[in-house]
Amino acid sequence: MNAASPYIHASPYPPVPIPQAPLDEVVLAKAAGRGERPALIDAASGRRLSYGDLATQVGHFAANLRARGLRRGEVLGVLLPNMPEYAVAFLGAVRAGGVVTTLNPGYTAREVHAQLADARATRLVTVAALLETAITAAAGTRVAELVVVGADAPTLAAAVAGARAAGAPAPALTAFEVLLREPPTAVAGAPPVAASPRDLVALPYSSGTTGVSKGVMLTHGNLVANLAQIASLVPLGDGDVVMAVLPFFHIYGMEVTMLSGLAQGATLVTMPRFDLEGFLRAHQEYRVTHTYVAPPIVVALAKHPMVDRFDLGALRFVLSGAAPLSAELAAEASRRIGVEIVQGYGMTELSPVSHFTPPGRNRPGAAGLTVPNTECRIVDPATGASLGPGQDGELWIRGPQVMAGYLDNPAATAATLDAEGWLHTGDIARFDADGYLYIVDRLKELIKYKGFQVPPAELEALLLTHPAVADAAVVGEPDPEAGELPVGFVVLKPGQVATAGQLRDFVAGQVAHYKQLRSIRFIDAVPKSASGKILRRQLRGR
Repeated sequence: MNAASPYIHASPYPPVPIPQAPLDEVVLAKAAGRGERPALIDAASGRRLSYGDLATQVGHFAANLRARGLRRGEVLGVLLPNMPEYAVAFLGAVRAGGVVTTLNPGYTAREVHAQLADARATRLVTVAALLETAITAAAGTRVAELVVVGADAPTLAAAVAGARAAGAPAPALTAFEVLLREPPTAVAGAPPVAASPRDLVALPYSSGTTGVSKGVMLTHGNLVANLAQIASLVPLGDGDVVMAVLPFFHIYGMEVTMLSGLAQGATLVTMPRFDLEGFLRAHQEYRVTHTYVAPPIVVALAKHPMVDRFDLGALRFVLSGAAPLSAELAAEASRRIGVEIVQGYGMTELSPVSHFTPPGRNRPGAAGLTVPNTECRIVDPATGASLGPGQDGELWIRGPQVMAGYLDNPAATAATLDAEGWLHTGDIARFDADGYLYIVDRLKELIKYKGFQVPPAELEALLLTHPAVADAAVVGEPDPEAGELPVGFVVLKPGQVATAGQLRDFVAGQVAHYKQLRSIRFIDAVPKSASGKILRRQLRGR
């Protein structure tokens, strides 16, 4: 076997039909007919949005966006925590013909600004609590309007006055509720924007295999295909309740929880952030049947004494993703809660799912089986030769869920996506004889902290702006609960003095919490190859 005649690891499942329809039509196809059944429930307050109201609000939001000048292909940013309004903003922008870029509400203004500018967003939906960050971040971008959830007229007026007093230009501010009103008659009767499967629909940001965050171009066809693939393996019914604690700005929460749950008619119970007591109480109160989590939540389920105080008896399915989970920890948590905890595999560039473990098909330590309509190869990184079962190599994936490429970055696209449509994941993996995937290691430099991507290049660039730093490198240090902790290695300039705490604080003030350096170690020189590439494996060994 060689690269010319590759060994293909095919899905064990028959192909599934993929609707040739826009994403919003697929997700909301049966919404109006579900009437008063709850689509989304805010866990803390109990506030509910029915399927009928969801369909109406999405239609009004889309029509009002079009009336306000949103053009097909324009980018709208969503800077919201998990809440019912998230689905309305996301699907409304899509129905209006827009492209949604999702932003982490934990980002600093600097990070929000960078994504808005790179994505060329023209509008941003946010909440009153993040309004100051949003106004600061929008300065110098194309954002001309902020749509604010939960803000009354005095709050908006005060925000504008505050920005002007600080000498900052403020974009137009509009209450979210304004866009939920009955749209102008001329717009309300207009036909929906006709989107093709090839049109872009979402622009989440990912670090890919290395480097700083890049806009991942996902099409209607990508996301619709992955919805069909997921539904074929874990179908949901009208009585199912899905825990929506994974952030919707992350592709895992966006596609696997929000869009898949709504498309199949489940009720989503949203939490703006994870706290164990609220998470467990929501399972008990709303009789949650399906939960999608990341490994740190599995740690809590396995070890925290609070778990025993709550009734999780309705729970039938728990899947962990976003980072590797040890077989031992999964087994410990499964015994504790009486439900098998299985794994899946994916990445933003895969919309995100390529491997999934359906109910009753678990194999300890495996990342699942290849989803329908998908092919895989295991390739020797040194020779390019294709490898068979039981052999370790880089995982390549091809299927309808593979991204269109990275926004305005042909070099990064070419390095990840080859001419034959294979996406090079940067993960070292193997298949067993039965087609189960096992993730072994990775080629890529990305650090995974509690399922979140931490690009070392971004932190290295920040450290190098400190006047005392001559050189720097950042790597991930294994941690049993977080997966990996970002650790900095720093070379100080001759005659300069800085403490580890000072450098940690310097970085912390400019990045989201999950990107912050957990420790800094001083070294004489950063090990590099002849071409200048940082030899991170040598640093990990320290």
